[in-house]
Amino acid sequence: MAPSLADLTTLRVGGPAASYVEAEDEAALIEAVSTADDDGVPLLVVGGGSNLLVADEGFGGVVVRDVRSGITVESEDTCGGAVVSAPAGQNWDELVARAVDEGWVGVESLSGIPGTVGAAPVQNIGAYGQELSGVVSLVRTWDRAERRVRTFAVGELAFGYRTSLLKRSMHSEGREGDPLAPWYPSPRYVVLSVQLQFRLGTLSAPVGYAELARRLGVEVGQRAPMQDVRDTVLGLRGGKGMLLDSPELGGGPDHDRWNSGSFFTNPVIPVEHLEHLPADAPRYPVRSSTPETTTGPSLGAVDPAYVKTSAAWLIERAGFAKGFGLAGEQSPARLSTKHTLAMTNRGGARAEDVVALARAVRDGVRDRFGVTLVPETVLVGVSL
Repeated sequence: MAPSLADLTTLRVGGPAASYVEAEDEAALIEAVSTADDDGVPLLVVGGGSNLLVADEGFGGVVVRDVRSGITVESEDTCGGAVVSAPAGQNWDELVARAVDEGWVGVESLSGIPGTVGAAPVQNIGAYGQELSGVVSLVRTWDRAERRVRTFAVGELAFGYRTSLLKRSMHSEGREGDPLAPWYPSPRYVVLSVQLQFRLGTLSAPVGYAELARRLGVEVGQRAPMQDVRDTVLGLRGGKGMLLDSPELGGGPDHDRWNSGSFFTNPVIPVEHLEHLPADAPRYPVRSSTPETTTGPSLGAVDPAYVKTSAAWLIERAGFAKGFGLAGEQSPARLSTKHTLAMTNRGGARAEDVVALARAVRDGVRDRFGVTLVPETVLVGVSL
């Protein structure tokens, strides 16, 4: 019997899958994807399920979950650093923990992000001033259109803020040169494995986030011991309810952690349109997704044409406080009591409850500030 999507996602909502396959090796993953495409059946590839909101009716196609794991050190030396690869199903935070232990520099600020390695390059995961694109070397994929394994170098992946060539193939902007696009809700290019290249050291990459720098006692752009960075990031994420719930550790469920991470991306606004923002709205530099220099650890170059602001700040100033629910405290779906950017399931929510809440927040911010928030969470069978 196919499982419910509620059992496969961190929001814990969503109806049953029509069909379900667990892929234990690469050949099985390719076969499952190819069979679905050959049969004209909708395909949903699931990793950790930490970025999904699936309809209450479920998914009328094949859900494929990659259950492979393993971290392979392909080479490691003081000149070339460490070259490491992992299959798409590998737990992401386990890889980060290994990197910190081994002195592989460049993902320590990405600690605690739920999900798998395969999902990481699709949306170019990032947090606390660091993005995956800074360490990616190669991404091996199954090209669903050409029916072949295709490997992308970092320069071919067109990384941007929470996006990539892989993600864009899911949507209409991926249509250019691809008459079969969009491939929603899974990309044209299904990630098989990812190769990362790290510098070696005990100090982190330059800290690019002011709140993290303050907690570490350093200036933005300075470095800190990697283990300190990881521990501090885990503390910050935990304080915002942005870690996986672990009721088995005692104390019962923490419903603030029943979420899909940041539901909306932070708006990136052209400088000529900043009149939409109040004078006291946060303004952050928009940096290139790749380091500015290759001779040592560095942040990406600042793009002077854009400014990034805080979606959480806009949400709160639009009148949606932490813990907000459409029906008050008894609402089945509410904003997290710790962080307004997370839509949470308080234990009995349905997808329609989460959608209604997210829609109200989006519309409220647009009405107040003229800024339309864009979901970071992948919506399957529902829309705002």
